[in-house]
Amino acid sequence: MKIAVNTRLLLKDQMDGIGYFTFESFKRLVALYPDDEFIFIFDRKPDQAFLFADNVKAEVIAPQARHPLLYQIWYQHSLKKLLKKLKPDLFVATDGMFPLKTDTKVLSIIHDINFHHHPEFLPKKYADFYNRHFKSFAEKATRIATVSGYSKQDIAGSYGIDNDKIDVVYNGANPGYIPLEPAVQEEIRERYAQGNPYFLFVGTLHPRKNLINLFRAFEQFKTRQPNDVKLLIVGRKMWWKGELENCYTNLTCKDDVVFTGRVSETELQLITGSALALTYVPFFEGFGIPLVEAMRCGTPVVASNTTSMPEVVEEAGILVNPHQPEMLCKAMQDVYSDPGLREKLTEKGLNQARKFSWDKTAGLLWESINKTIHA
Repeated sequence: MKIAVNTRLLLKDQMDGIGYFTFESFKRLVALYPDDEFIFIFDRKPDQAFLFADNVKAEVIAPQARHPLLYQIWYQHSLKKLLKKLKPDLFVATDGMFPLKTDTKVLSIIHDINFHHHPEFLPKKYADFYNRHFKSFAEKATRIATVSGYSKQDIAGSYGIDNDKIDVVYNGANPGYIPLEPAVQEEIRERYAQGNPYFLFVGTLHPRKNLINLFRAFEQFKTRQPNDVKLLIVGRKMWWKGELENCYTNLTCKDDVVFTGRVSETELQLITGSALALTYVPFFEGFGIPLVEAMRCGTPVVASNTTSMPEVVEEAGILVNPHQPEMLCKAMQDVYSDPGLREKLTEKGLNQARKFSWDKTAGLLWESINKTIHA
């Protein structure tokens, strides 16, 4: 088979959820199926590390697509022309978008449609673009893959798509996330939290990640009982200005909030495995990879009780209403003060995490690719 793949989000040291999904899945698929040809399509010269094997060929087309207007040109003109020339058996639209007028069969991977429910969480030009076009992408795709049962039902219900057209391909987690020895945990806490225990948030500092309520809950936690616990924030400060920055500035405990910025994958594994708990309470999530990473480490999880997160965590974490800082504060207090609860959450988390791996993701994606080709 000849399979074309949108790999424009494979960016060295800059990958987020879609990039990691693409990287981890296709790194495995090109090795598993050496007799098939994979054409990776970029919008800039790729790092050679992303050309995983001899059966991968790179194509670069202009312009660099980082703006809705450029999306239109790249997808509906440059990519359409390239697919017509290449004549692949399938195009995998890893970010859900593709030429609407193409004869190529398309597997559209739509991770979630948060912009449909919360357009206020994106710059207006992006929210408008996604809400104007994604229903058409969903309707025109040969098949759709998404990362959770929640997202499958959401896409089907919001866009009127037949459930049978949508496959669930769960995310995985890097196998480097493992329980750490106490000495290693102590070293990491010294490095990042002055030797103190810490709650952890991982992700882009984006409004839908609900950092304001996390800050408020942490403030309550710090004022209700004397403690030396820190809050470690790992991620880029995007959308920082405004309400989020003001909330942080007004915290009485802001000296106990530590911003690391973006860190390497290896460092993140150590940080996650040394945390008192992951406190991950977005308003909306299509899956939530940090949840699985924490559970793989045996780190207790506090997560939102909304969208896909109960599906990922099930009974292995404490689920809270993301709109209620009081609930999150209580969960923090419970985890901090009850070693028995932490031990119970650790055991359940390790068991739950076994349900997810990038090997399983690659297998499910290959099944979806074959369904699309034979549709």
